Amino acid sequence: MPEKLRHAVLGAGGVGGLIGSSLAHFGAPVTLVVRRESLADYPQRLKLESPFGKFDVPVSVMAEVPPVDVLWLTVKATQLDEALRALTNPTCVRTIVPLLNGIDHISLLRSRYGTEKIVPATIAVESERVAPGHIMHRSPFARLNVSSAGRSLLEGTIQQLQSLGFECRFVDHEPTLMWSKLVFLAAFALCTTASGKTTGEILADPEWARLGLGCIRETAAVAVAEGAHIDADAVIAAAVKMPGNMRSSMQKDVQQGKTPELDAIAGPILRGAKRHGIDVPATIKLVEMVEQRAGLKQYS
Repeated sequence: MPEKLRHAVLGAGGVGGLIGSSLAHFGAPVTLVVRRESLADYPQRLKLESPFGKFDVPVSVMAEVPPVDVLWLTVKATQLDEALRALTNPTCVRTIVPLLNGIDHISLLRSRYGTEKIVPATIAVESERVAPGHIMHRSPFARLNVSSAGRSLLEGTIQQLQSLGFECRFVDHEPTLMWSKLVFLAAFALCTTASGKTTGEILADPEWARLGLGCIRETAAVAVAEGAHIDADAVIAAAVKMPGNMRSSMQKDVQQGKTPELDAIAGPILRGAKRHGIDVPATIKLVEMVEQRAGLKQYS
């Protein structure tokens, strides 16, 4: 019988809630780590509404990370430093699986907690917390890619998620793992946020489609220069088949007056382009438009 792992989720939003409720559905012990001021009123159950099913499952709720086998780190990149204060005893955690947007957080986490404890991973999904403990998984898919470094510990967990409907893969090559998501995410997040449109509306508009597809090609060029194995044409082919009603979390953040993850998503592209002498005009234009919409002056 496979080892029954103890899980904690630091970041009980859309992604963390989806992961936590899915694991609790299979009977795994799951702890949500929330802000101390939210602890008293936070529900001891997770409610998930998803194409994979509707669950209402029990979880533990704590303000600090308890001893666990797997810590799923699912906060926004802008909240990472503050959230990590809840990890008061890193030695009590066997493995950390970060599902943040971007790339730069991997080196930061390794510098703090050691290379062996960090298992890089990415997730592509539209999921949001509509109330504390209530998660709406809106996309018809959830694609979870995990570094092969975590296979020995996480294989049973991944099989459970696959049986639920997740598309999961272990990936051997870390640059490819991390950049594969960013090549699509950057265009998706920047275009939807800059335009205020859905994916379908963007693809139906020649100018927005040109910017979005240009951003994909530019990001792919930077990714390849950074050592990733990326096929821009394959990414574009998948992008044009995406559901037309999708909106990005960055878009929702800006609409709600929250600080967007602009540096986490666009920063690696702009910095990589500068290192390798690659022109990225579509990406730069989209970043400037997001800055204007969000009232930022991050790069301009």
